Amino acid sequence: MDEVRELRELLPGVEAAVREVGARLAAVRPAGPTPGRTVAEAMAHFAEVDGPAATHLRARLGELRPRAGRLTDELAGEVPAEGEWWLCDAVDGAVQYLLGQQQWAVTATLVRDGVAALAVVHTPELGGRTFRAVRGGGAELDGRPVAPPERELSAAVAGTGQPPLVAADPVALRRAGESLTAVLGSVLAVRSLGPTSLQVAQVGSGQLGLFWEYGADAGNLLPGALIAAEAGATVTDAAGAAWTAGSDSFLAAAPGLHADLLEVLRTVR
Repeated sequence: MDEVRELRELLPGVEAAVREVGARLAAVRPAGPTPGRTVAEAMAHFAEVDGPAATHLRARLGELRPRAGRLTDELAGEVPAEGEWWLCDAVDGAVQYLLGQQQWAVTATLVRDGVAALAVVHTPELGGRTFRAVRGGGAELDGRPVAPPERELSAAVAGTGQPPLVAADPVALRRAGESLTAVLGSVLAVRSLGPTSLQVAQVGSGQLGLFWEYGADAGNLLPGALIAAEAGATVTDAAGAAWTAGSDSFLAAAPGLHADLLEVLRTVR
């Protein structure tokens, strides 16, 4: 059995697990902002919901692929270079979830030797839409193949974000600010439309023209990066080199936009 066929046969079970967890989380999401005057208070409320959901999702994925290990900290930024691992996030978009917004997602990624082999990104409250991809097998949105359309940079909407631990990286903070100024003058608009994984996947479907980010963020980038690349987008770091889980910057763009955006980002020190 070849790898693509093997992964495709695994996809329905992964999607079912992600959808199940997403439905549970949507049912208990507060309609308004979660109480919490400080970050610690807000995250304590979040942990009460996210902790059990993440445990359940890892267990479901473990049943599907018992020999794969389970990474328990999607924010750690490090992915093992060898072996097969499940990387999942029950609530990608914790900030939005805590504020009572709908822009959050549930993600599951099978990582092989440090590279994403299968990914599912599901939005329980944004129409219940589901992106999925397997390495070498293309990408789909709600079961239909997707591809980024051609578009000029001046007509493109760009997405961006910041890794969870970016405050501890002064270089990434500076580059994020400088790049925002540079990109704003080159595109139609810049938006941050929720979780990183979803925005990167939306580059693959053409709902965003491009997405860029500075700082290490493998846990959030791996699922969307596979989906975008399999859809036909170009995925690199901000200097144009091949992106890996250890890279300190990221760029995904429709093929016709990628080279132009690289020129813009070269102005960033």
